[in-house]
Order: sequence, then structure tokens, then C-alpha cells
Amino acid sequence: MSTAGAIPYAFPGFEGNVVLEMLSSTQFWVDVFKIIVIDLLLSGDNAVVIALACRNLPDAQRKKGIMYGVGGAIGLRIVLTFFAVSLLSLPYLKLVGALLLLWIGVKLILPEEEHGEGNIKAETHLLGAVKTIIIADFVMSLDNVLGVAAAANGNTFLLVFGLLISIPLIAWSSQLVLKLIDRFPVIIYAGGALLGYVAGEMLVSEALFKPLLEAHHYLHWLVPTACAILVLALGKWLAMRKTVTAKAVDLVDEQVPAARDKS
Repeated sequence: MSTAGAIPYAFPGFEGNVVLEMLSSTQFWVDVFKIIVIDLLLSGDNAVVIALACRNLPDAQRKKGIMYGVGGAIGLRIVLTFFAVSLLSLPYLKLVGALLLLWIGVKLILPEEEHGEGNIKAETHLLGAVKTIIIADFVMSLDNVLGVAAAANGNTFLLVFGLLISIPLIAWSSQLVLKLIDRFPVIIYAGGALLGYVAGEMLVSEALFKPLLEAHHYLHWLVPTACAILVLALGKWLAMRKTVTAKAVDLVDEQVPAARDKS
């Protein structure tokens, strides 16, 4: 965007001829390419979240969940980009975001609920998956949007255009991860650990802990690693509790009819 002679784009309120000039400008497409590449590179973690959030949906709704989730997340990311600097300066925002991300990581690696879901409509599952995607993307993209905003260099039309083009690419990568999860379920735990690690990275970037981190540099890698282990351990423990509870419920369900028959 800093190249001499680059066409000054405007949005909204631009003339029709300006659109044609933009689309015929080499610099415009170079900048679009930069935004797409940056967005994809920074969305690698997000693709894992999207896949994990949609893994329990029926096959017919997986694509809908991915597209709705990615579309909503990109829309929120566009809005975030305009307020990125102000948002990142808010005190304790990264601390809250890291804790939220830890909770999402644990929640996503828990097994699918087997009891009481018969009365829940598939739409509820779909909306739940979409909500998880958007919340996680919001938390994980607080830093990412700065890179995209820098590539757009204040050009609103370029920013929106580039992010919209990246939607199908992110959706495709999420579907690829989803297929891998179906084949190799252990990826679910790897994804949960990844979310824990990202949460740890967010924690060590919180200004509140800056003096402590300057005195103990090893915390830069220790905290993210500990958060990844925490997500796995807590997720495994909760999963075991769920399994024990489910077996107890099944046992009671089997014993009650038997007791009635005897009486």
C-alpha cells in the first residue's frame, strides 16, 4: 500500500469507476493477497477450533456449521479490526480471554453427551457450534487482527474484500481437519492442547504480568506448556467423571424396571 502511485481507495461512498480502477490495479491484488495469506497463517489455530466445535454435528449440518461459524467469525473480525488498538489496550482483556480460551479448550475435548439429547433439536446443536466458533475466534483473533489491519493500511474496502475471500479457504481447511478428526480421534486432544497453549501465550502477553516475566524469562514457555497440560488433564478428568456418571445412570435405569417386575 505504500508503493508510489497506488490508487487511493475509498469505502463507502466510492464511484463506480473507482471500483473498476481498484480491481484493475496490480497493487490492489497484491494487498488482497497479503491479507489472505496473513489471515490464513493466523487462522491455523482457528481451523482446529472450528473442526472440534462441529465434530459432533450430523454430517448434513457440518458444512452449515462451518460456513455459518466462519462467516460470523470473519464478520466479527472485520469489526474487531477497526477497534483493534483500542481493544488491546483494555486492562485485563487478555487475562479474561485466556481464561475463556482455557474453558473452551476443555469443553471441546469432552466426549459428546449421550444422555438427555434425544429431545434436543439438531438446530440447537448447530447454533451451539456456531456460537463456540465465534467466541473462540473472537478471543484468538485479538492479536491477529493487528496483522490484517496493517496489511490493509487503513483501507476499509480492501480489508473487507480480502477477509471475505478468505472465508471459503478457512472453511476448506476446517473440513480437512474435521475429516482427519473422524479418522484419528486423538487429534481432538491435540487440538485441546493447542488451545491451552494459545491461552498460555495470551496470559504471558498480559501487561499485568510483565514485571514477573521480565524477571523470569522461562515463564514465556513454561506457562503455555502448563496451560496445554492443564486443558488435557482437566478435560480427561471431566470426561472420566462423565463416563462414570453415565454408567451409573444406565445401571439405575436397568435396575428400576427389574425391581418393578419383582414386585
